[in-house]
Amino acid sequence: MRLLLIRHGQTPCNVSGELDTAVPGAPLTGLGRVQARAVPAALCHERISGIHASQLVRTQLTAAPLAEARGLEVQVRPGLEEISAGNLERRADPDAHHAYISCLVAWIHGDLNRPMSGGPDGHEFLGRFDAALQQIARSHDPADTVAVFSHGAAIRVYTALRGGIDVDEAAQLEIMNTGAAVLEDRPAGGWHLVAWHRDPLGGPGLEDRAAEDITGESAEDTLDESAGNAGDGTPRRTP
Repeated sequence: MRLLLIRHGQTPCNVSGELDTAVPGAPLTGLGRVQARAVPAALCHERISGIHASQLVRTQLTAAPLAEARGLEVQVRPGLEEISAGNLERRADPDAHHAYISCLVAWIHGDLNRPMSGGPDGHEFLGRFDAALQQIARSHDPADTVAVFSHGAAIRVYTALRGGIDVDEAAQLEIMNTGAAVLEDRPAGGWHLVAWHRDPLGGPGLEDRAAEDITGESAEDTLDESAGNAGDGTPRRTP
């Protein structure tokens, strides 16, 4: 099986840096809707047998243009949701960013016992994402290509831990809104990363470089930025 793990389009919280991980979550911005409408043309070469999305409204809205273009229904799958921010939910301050991202980095480096502040540990995240993908795999033929609309941090961490890539490389991964990871199943079991699309599937021109896109940016860059905030609480961002 071939999985196209696609991040949702831009939301207002991706612009402001607010941690928004709970159901139903924010809708898409105007740019997010443009990004979603660009997905069908970008995937015109793919023979997609099914389209699945998390329970959050932004993934379903992003999947809708592709579903309409292919004459398929969006199947909502519990377990594909973003990594919960726990008691950091709805915060946009540098301390919250640092706490959230440092936990993700710990998971990537193998410390799955570390819990998110007021939220799950790495074992819980992997367990529910694994279960969702296993359900999807059981509903398709082994040769199928399936589009799965999920979330930035979830895709990055899952790919780092299940995609067979180097830990240091995994910590540097970035995925912009409607970027994608392509995973294929291995004969011996598990997944293998065969392609990583950092930019929006419609092209880099659909990226908002001014956004505070915490769950899509490189984990190490985000930690550096949150540690280097000016005294007024304004993050120092690279151009």
